[in-house]
Amino acid sequence: MHPLIPYAVASILFGLGVVGVLRRRNAILLLMAVELMLNAVNLVFITANATLPKAEPTGQIFTLFVIVIAAAEIGVGLAVVLQLFRLKAAINVDEIPLAEPAGEPEKEVADAG
Repeated sequence: MHPLIPYAVASILFGLGVVGVLRRRNAILLLMAVELMLNAVNLVFITANATLPKAEPTGQIFTLFVIVIAAAEIGVGLAVVLQLFRLKAAINVDEIPLAEPAGEPEKEVADAG
């Protein structure tokens, strides 16, 4: 198989993932788009490793690391999304406040010592 085909598929997958991250407002769909981009990178690593003659399995090793990072990202991301849903009853990223409103005073934390 010619290596152009997996590279083209990987670029299409990565482009769809970027469009998904930029266009979606649902946090779960954002996580799915990030996973799509990570899988496109995995496809590039495996294709590059398969096309190089007598290459060490560095592409496969990097792919294994990306899969581990993706699994950790999904675990942490879903935990954050579930906590946001419990607190705000919405998972749209546009509805999540990133900072405290300017009019409210900050709470002071009492020193434990």
